[in-house]
Amino acid sequence: MLLNPVVLSVLVLVILSLARVHVIISLLIAAVVGGLTAGLSLEETFTTVVGGLGGQGETALSYLLLGILAVMIARSGITDKLIRGVLPFIRGRRGIVLFVIAGLACLSQNVVPVHIAFIPILIPPLLSIFNKMKVDRRGIATALTFGLKAPYMLVPLGFGLIFQGIIVEEMKANGMTIALSKIPLAMAIPVAGMAVGLAIAILITYRKGREYADIPTEFSNEVAASTNEDKKKWQWNHYVVILSLIVTLVLQLVYGSLVLAALGGILVIFIFRAETWKSGEVVVENGVKMMGTIAFVMLIASGYASILTETGAVDELVKSGSDWIGDSKLLAAVVMMSIGLLVTIGIGTSFGTIPVLAAIFVPLCATIGFSPLATAALIGTSGAIGDAGSPASDSTLGPTSGLNVDGQHHHIWDTCVPTFLHYNIPLFICGVIAAMVL
Repeated sequence: MLLNPVVLSVLVLVILSLARVHVIISLLIAAVVGGLTAGLSLEETFTTVVGGLGGQGETALSYLLLGILAVMIARSGITDKLIRGVLPFIRGRRGIVLFVIAGLACLSQNVVPVHIAFIPILIPPLLSIFNKMKVDRRGIATALTFGLKAPYMLVPLGFGLIFQGIIVEEMKANGMTIALSKIPLAMAIPVAGMAVGLAIAILITYRKGREYADIPTEFSNEVAASTNEDKKKWQWNHYVVILSLIVTLVLQLVYGSLVLAALGGILVIFIFRAETWKSGEVVVENGVKMMGTIAFVMLIASGYASILTETGAVDELVKSGSDWIGDSKLLAAVVMMSIGLLVTIGIGTSFGTIPVLAAIFVPLCATIGFSPLATAALIGTSGAIGDAGSPASDSTLGPTSGLNVDGQHHHIWDTCVPTFLHYNIPLFICGVIAAMVL
């Protein structure tokens, strides 16, 4: 099991990332290790990686378009109005700000299912205020990741309905039936563990202030350039930007596509002359500068995931892990959670991990004697556990995209490591507890 390509590859990815090797380089080297140890040649490895790039093509494109839209919104000057509008509400203790951010992020999964779309629009304009308040950005990343994960695990609405529906369908396909209404009960204990992790992060770990330099960005530059008189007046371009945000939200809700939604918002701004077509080159350049790296990480991560899945290394890992278990429920729960952690850190998506794990976990749980409720808790938690802390997950890439616009937030050490410690450890412990008591 320790020589499994998934184990070796993920270890390489984690070690290189912690050593501050850029995540794109780390993913490519880890893919080579995974491919070679799985029996592929170097040429076959890169062919598989390149062939798998399209798996996250839509996500990468949506990141780029959201970056462009965020820059256009900043250039309109409305971000300054946002800052002055929310300033009276966020003055005070830093902990309150972080809890509010976590609450807003929770809305993005169920009530208004826009996922990470709000981050590059909302967070960069507020960084100057966060700097003055000395808010630790690691705490902001932790709060955002909680809101991007916990709601879909617990609440069967929006993305939560999709995630929980996958659990139900995959369990049924492998011989075990459970009602969709039971999944929130199965996930309640693991999500409670995440809530404890969030409280520890905000009230203890990142309670103290942290100094950041006031580095000009496309957001702060536009705000500083406007006159005091301009700041007081609502102008045509401000109303157009609000209209573009409404159009973006409606398109996302109707069609479920971030690409279509972001493009619609961009076109509204151009068509109604809040931005001229001639400024398109500057806007696109700044948007790509802001989100381009994140988009390419998603593409490379998709190719890396194809190495782990198409070579059969994940199936081999799950099967070899099941051989260790015997008849012990406790050992079975620990091994399943460990496998889920390794697989999801590598693949970077809890939604895509569920079908892979369920094929082996459901028959195994039935043999050992786990109830359907306990089985759902194991599958759901083991599928979600590596999402926080994974260098390739949008639950970590999304927060980094908003917090690193001025180059002062490291993806691994300031997002992945804090979210791993505060969420994956509680998820592991509470996932095992849920399996034993349900």
